[in-house]
Amino acid sequence: MPALPAAMRAAVLDRTAGALRVVERPLPAPRNGEVLLRVRACGVCRTDLHIVDGELPPHRDPVVPGHQIVGEIAGGATPERPLGTRVGVSWIASTDGTCAFCRRHTENLCDALRFTGYDVDGGYAEYAVARADFTYPLHESLDDVHAAPLLCAGIIGFRALRIAGVARGERVGLYGFVASAHLMLAVLQAWECEVFVATRGESHRTFARSLGATWVGDATDVPPVPLDRAVTFAPSGDVVVAALRALRKGGVVAVNAIHLDRIPQFDYDTLLWGERQVRSVANMTRDDARDFLALAADIGLHPRATAFPLERVSDALAAVRSDAVDGAAVVVPARAP
Repeated sequence: MPALPAAMRAAVLDRTAGALRVVERPLPAPRNGEVLLRVRACGVCRTDLHIVDGELPPHRDPVVPGHQIVGEIAGGATPERPLGTRVGVSWIASTDGTCAFCRRHTENLCDALRFTGYDVDGGYAEYAVARADFTYPLHESLDDVHAAPLLCAGIIGFRALRIAGVARGERVGLYGFVASAHLMLAVLQAWECEVFVATRGESHRTFARSLGATWVGDATDVPPVPLDRAVTFAPSGDVVVAALRALRKGGVVAVNAIHLDRIPQFDYDTLLWGERQVRSVANMTRDDARDFLALAADIGLHPRATAFPLERVSDALAAVRSDAVDGAAVVVPARAP
């Protein structure tokens, strides 16, 4: 391992200054139970946009965003996490581990949740600190840039499939073809499901077709057959209603969005009656992370990703904001050792 520097570059969101700027700041020091990571890549998530754009209230100011971190342990090593181990870090930075939710294995609902890149500094930096028990060893089959999108887009998408109750061979709708959706299309294909994609933007529809979707339409189009399950990724209430409209009786819509613009009025008798269900997807658990990463290695999941250097972090966010990339945008902050 190279010697640790005294300072590092980091993209810092300072609401007082009203900007995200790459600056030099001291290297963070891990506390007991934490590890220091030399960041090798960090995926860009739409939740990062909600934080940077002020659509979510600030929890830490200033803050280094980014919560899909691939890094190698550079300090605070343990027998389970020795120096040089490549690990991933996701959205949940910590839980209290003692509340009723944690005790019933639903730590994603813990009232004391802290989030990476929101409550604690994240991965748009050369180094980051993380709780050792919230890091995940990564399979060697994926390089850093292509492993990063798995760590939130992949894990939370996988949890959405679980919340929707997807079973092998079912008809599943994906509404909004963002980074998470393109990963779940591959998972659903491995489960022998028919996948129906509704999304805005011809480039995203072309992308979905190229990946073998059974049917592709515009954001609120109705698929040609009733769906068993649907997952909405777009932060739009109109899309939730469109997904409900496509369901068979007894079907489920999982809403995979931390923020929705609104929920429009809809007709209960035709859209929700018949034991159709709408469920929200809240965060993820460490079990979700471990199960998904094992599945991803099993099926050879390989995300589509575009890399941006740290100095172009604002360009990476802009590309996600404007749907200008197919797949994921990934910030690569680390200098060569």
